[in-house]
Amino acid sequence: MNITSEELLKEARALEPQLQQWRRTLHRHPEVGFDLPHTKELVKKALTEMGYEPRDCGKAGVIALAGGKKPGKTILLRADMDALPIPEDSGEEFSSEVPGKMHGCGHDMHTAMLLGAAKLLKAHEEELEGTVKLEFQPAEEIFQGSPDMIAGGLLEDPHVDAAVMFHVLAGMPLPVGTVLVPGGGITMASCEQYHIVVKGKGGHGSTPENCIDPITAAAHIHIALQEINSRELKPGDFGVLTTGRFEAGAASNVIPDVAQMWGTIRTTDPENKTGELIRTRMTEIAQGVAAAFRCTAEVSFADYCPCMVVDKPLAENAMDYMTELLGKGAMDMTALTGGKPGGGSEDFAFVSHEVPTVSMFIAAGGPEQGCCYGQHHPKVRFDDSILYEGSAAFGWFALRWLYDNAGIAF
Repeated sequence: MNITSEELLKEARALEPQLQQWRRTLHRHPEVGFDLPHTKELVKKALTEMGYEPRDCGKAGVIALAGGKKPGKTILLRADMDALPIPEDSGEEFSSEVPGKMHGCGHDMHTAMLLGAAKLLKAHEEELEGTVKLEFQPAEEIFQGSPDMIAGGLLEDPHVDAAVMFHVLAGMPLPVGTVLVPGGGITMASCEQYHIVVKGKGGHGSTPENCIDPITAAAHIHIALQEINSRELKPGDFGVLTTGRFEAGAASNVIPDVAQMWGTIRTTDPENKTGELIRTRMTEIAQGVAAAFRCTAEVSFADYCPCMVVDKPLAENAMDYMTELLGKGAMDMTALTGGKPGGGSEDFAFVSHEVPTVSMFIAAGGPEQGCCYGQHHPKVRFDDSILYEGSAAFGWFALRWLYDNAGIAF
């Protein structure tokens, strides 16, 4: 391999204006779920101009191949593209121009970083000891994009041997540009959506005796569900049950027919037995409490995403490669987490159950940079001065891993 880590980092830094332009254009025009026509157009146009032949994968994904001129393994690099259905209040001069939508999780950063890596890899394509598959994924926020692309052939043609993702972090008191590398094993929780519909009998607020109030029943259900953690799970088991949305009625003087609750279940059990217990007890509790208040309850579950499993050898590779590239800018994540999984979820976990995978994080601004809020907050801000480091990290990992797996001494 002719390129050094210092040279690749320098080349990446020269891309800063373009990286920032891509990121800020995407930030101004956020799109959600699978409905990403403008985002896809930008990605495919940029890749085509670099000399790639991008192709569609699944409902709204894009893939492209670098290398393949030499026999060897295939490594997958992934960036998610979708935004969140929340209004932006960050104060950025390039804030969202689409009402009710915002890149509040940093996926605009990921997309720009991978486009930068694509440019670097194209420039060094002759040095790739195998193939790099570039993945631009939709619908991460609803946990549907990754399984959709897998079903669309993401991991085949050519077969993927290892997979890599980065996620930016905001609001954390870490040096900007620090890459956090996990130690292996389960690093993020599974997640599943739930929906509870409580049905009663509506009527005038002045005559509750003629009604069956679903709000009262739903409120008691919400409180009763909290007992699952304290009295149903074994001490030490990880299970988080959150009701994030509660809706009922439209007028202050009317008892409605229906009250509804939506939320999430998170566990770190790879076999999901803890999740199965929670689902069973949620259903029994909701229906039993509803019946006590003369109501009925319907409980449904959807959009399950498994826990993230990081391959330990690949994580060790990641620590080596990121230290080569960034020196002290690479940090063993277990120093912060104590080796315990985080409660957040990520749909690249579906890939981690199919091929060896590593998911890393890049610190993208803390309080010192005016980035005081975390992901999914309307005021979250990301420092896009780290984009070039992210591009270099993607590129260096691919180059080095393919080199190592070709049996060539570095």
